[in-house]
Amino acid sequence: MSLASSGEVLKAYEQFIHPQFRHHNAYFKGDRESFLKAMEENAQQFPNKTYETLRVLEDGNLVAVHGKVVLSPDSQWSVIHIFRFENNKIIESWEASQEVLKDSPNENGLF
Repeated sequence: MSLASSGEVLKAYEQFIHPQFRHHNAYFKGDRESFLKAMEENAQQFPNKTYETLRVLEDGNLVAVHGKVVLSPDSQWSVIHIFRFENNKIIESWEASQEVLKDSPNENGLF
């Protein structure tokens, strides 16, 4: 996740993404190439983006990662990715994200 978030999307894909990868992000086609393109465009749009892993859970070939994404000082997100692995590579992924609200009534925050 650090490689992709820091702009090295192609390198991350080569190392960690299965050739038959598919995803469930509602904003893009579900294939490997369209998601790669979207991630590269996001890296160009937000060159100073940071990512911090906060929690990781593993259950067999499934891994869930809760992280904090900072796109800019005014745009922070809580992101949960669920990855399914095959042959030590991510073959399928799901994502749930939520923007950090500045005026949230929740005193516990998202992190």
